[in-house]
Amino acid sequence: MENFNLNSNLLESTQYINSITRIKPKIAVILGSGLGDFVEIIKNRISINTREIPKYPISTVVGHKGKIIFGKIDKIPVMIFQGRIHFYETGNLEKILYPIYIAKEFGVKILVVTNAAGGINRHYKPGDLMLITDQINLTFENPLKFIPKQSYNTSLYDPNLISIALKVAKSNRILLQQGVYCGVKGPSYETAAEIEMFRRIGADAVGMSTVNEVLLANALGIRVLGISCITNMSTGILPQKLSHNEVTEVAKLVNYTFSLLLTECIRTIT
Repeated sequence: MENFNLNSNLLESTQYINSITRIKPKIAVILGSGLGDFVEIIKNRISINTREIPKYPISTVVGHKGKIIFGKIDKIPVMIFQGRIHFYETGNLEKILYPIYIAKEFGVKILVVTNAAGGINRHYKPGDLMLITDQINLTFENPLKFIPKQSYNTSLYDPNLISIALKVAKSNRILLQQGVYCGVKGPSYETAAEIEMFRRIGADAVGMSTVNEVLLANALGIRVLGISCITNMSTGILPQKLSHNEVTEVAKLVNYTFSLLLTECIRTIT
């Protein structure tokens, strides 16, 4: 595995970004598979290709464009990560966590983390949005090992932000499920027996991201709101085969509702 010097890399990355924009966002958003169109509502956009940022890890998965967008929603400065890096792409946990460190360097106080997920709860259907109330980390990785002294809040997903999201959904007549997200390493989909195990331990949805990012953000003092787009039902719930194309296509179909929910949440939070 290549050497990954976090502090040195962060310095190079932030210096490059600061040479392009001076926006100081208080809110950052990580967009999951197929949800990248949200950036179209951002005003005065400054788009930075992560391939051009020194030391920044590269995303290789379809549906993750690999850009950081700076701009505004109304007058609110925001930072949007259009795509993420997954553990199965690199095998390096620090690279997966790199966007969180970048957000912290830019003074972000609130992180909205989104993802595409497989539905485990049989009351869900593809296209549903799920507010993440808690998580199960089955990646068996520990991002907190990188922090000598952390202030760890057991409420990983901020209760006040959850309350705001529920009120926004109700006022805009958006169906918003609530549930527990289970994170695994991937990249293969789970067996029916594994899905049943996840269900029995309390999971409502499963995906291959998010859990380690949220753990680190929480430990760094960043408040977190989490939203999953249920793009498919998991193995054993419905008879059809699973594919990444289905994930990205369903995510695109709910982009309007997703963007409305996310935009109004950001406006209300600030």
